[in-house]
Amino acid sequence: QVQLVESGGGLVQAGGSLRLSCAASGRTVSSHAMGWFRQAPGKEREFVAKILWSGSSAYYVDSVKGRFTISRDNAKNTVYLQMNSLKPEDTAVYYCAVPQAMGAMTFGGPTYWGQGTQVTVSS
Repeated sequence: QVQLVESGGGLVQAGGSLRLSCAASGRTVSSHAMGWFRQAPGKEREFVAKILWSGSSAYYVDSVKGRFTISRDNAKNTVYLQMNSLKPEDTAVYYCAVPQAMGAMTFGGPTYWGQGTQVTVSS
């Protein structure tokens, strides 16, 4: 089993920055993709970004391209999401996710989820 714990959320003004962290425990996830999703009030959970096991490839939803950067430190079993130029529409609970299958690059199968961290962007 893998436990994921997010941190770094909070309240920030539009245009500001936050850095989210997600630490995995239980076993190493260095051979797994890691990702971030978010869910705004009244909306479905949506994909935000993912990074493959090596850290060499990253993918983003169009709405955050150029503003968010995902990275990972396999030695620390941790994934990060640097969020710059935040907008009110980025307000959501942000969740960390890891596919249970080693080598899986999507999150449609069995997935470990964190408990979420709230990000609120004021206008």
